[in-house]
Amino acid sequence: MRAINPWINFNGNAEEAFTFYQSVFGGALVKIIRFKELSSPDFPVPDKEANKIMHIALPIGKYNVLIANDVPEFMGPVNEKENRSKISVSAESREEADKIFNGLSAGGDIEGPIGDSPWGSYAGMFRDKYGIEWMVEFDPN
Repeated sequence: MRAINPWINFNGNAEEAFTFYQSVFGGALVKIIRFKELSSPDFPVPDKEANKIMHIALPIGKYNVLIANDVPEFMGPVNEKENRSKISVSAESREEADKIFNGLSAGGDIEGPIGDSPWGSYAGMFRDKYGIEWMVEFDPN
């Protein structure tokens, strides 16, 4: 397996969330598709859904891509307090782990502060300000 690419569902704020993630990880947002681009007689898109994101991607590192979409109202709301996903980031150093942890957890809820873990790594867990659950870890071994 080359990579695991997490896909996250949002209730209309996927673009805002990905702009935030881009500010932490860097890189460029790619393959941004809005629902209006898919509109056709067979798949009519209501005006209020037209600018929502059908697909957005942010390459992170060499092989990883974070992917998301907004869920159209006709499919029902996503409960953003449920465990929609958990994304694990393996850092290359304690410094990088701190940078990513502190950047992504800003405005969120820290569930486990970053520090030395009982299993021998340097790790922390949090839910970011968009409700996404993250674990950042540096394993020196």
